[in-house]
Amino acid sequence: MNATHKKLLKRFLEDNPFQPATSLWRAYEIAFMAEKGLPTGLGLDLGCGDGRLTRVLLEETGSRELVGIDPDPLETTQAVQEKLYTRVHTVGGSEIPEPDASFQFVLSNSVLEHIPDLEPVLAESARLLVKGGTFVASVPGPDFHKCLRGPWINKSHREEYLKALDKRVAHVRYPTEDEWRGMFSRNGLELVEAPSYLHQQIVRRWEFVSRTTAGALVALTFGRKRPIEIQRSLGVRGKRTKFPGFLISLMAGVLSFGLSDRPKPGEACGCLLVIARKP
Repeated sequence: MNATHKKLLKRFLEDNPFQPATSLWRAYEIAFMAEKGLPTGLGLDLGCGDGRLTRVLLEETGSRELVGIDPDPLETTQAVQEKLYTRVHTVGGSEIPEPDASFQFVLSNSVLEHIPDLEPVLAESARLLVKGGTFVASVPGPDFHKCLRGPWINKSHREEYLKALDKRVAHVRYPTEDEWRGMFSRNGLELVEAPSYLHQQIVRRWEFVSRTTAGALVALTFGRKRPIEIQRSLGVRGKRTKFPGFLISLMAGVLSFGLSDRPKPGEACGCLLVIARKP
């Protein structure tokens, strides 16, 4: 794990010490997004959540003027308190109360995979972008399942395991690059590139930590509550709990122990960064 990944992992653990698996995923994701760069001008944060993830991204890329949208009022209330956004709307992504051609870019970080009816959201993003505007989204890719280790004991139950995991993390799709190209084309956008990141070793480390933390808690509710609902019921969602620096460093060291920054030859990657433009 290189210095940037370690720094970001500690940064996320400082904000979310009760979400170690997510912190590990985000450390690599944000480093990759920052390396690719973020457009300038007014941006729309599509599915902004509480705003903390985007704040860390902007710490790496430089500040941007942003408007945030999210359908969850508890999340947008926190996003307003972050004072990161010019405006925050509590709406879905298909009917956004902003004028045509008012944004230079749309940013969506690990959101699109959760939206059942995605194409109206892409069409709305195209409406809001200026000509030549950029759409940037991080998403799990078509090889995400391939990267997972699967059940510890009954390997023959892999399909049931994958279905249960998708339900827990609320993933509804894993489009290929060609499928993204088709969806964008039908909705007024053109795919520019879709580089991959988060190789198998990292996905499997995330998988192990996730199912021994959030996965165990979801199992205790017999699958009736989502991880975010459990976090809220425990009072840890949106709460900044200051852990001692030595403990954050210890957690980061355990999470990252032995991880390589580069995939082995032929090793699959679990995520894509899809970048499109409005022609």
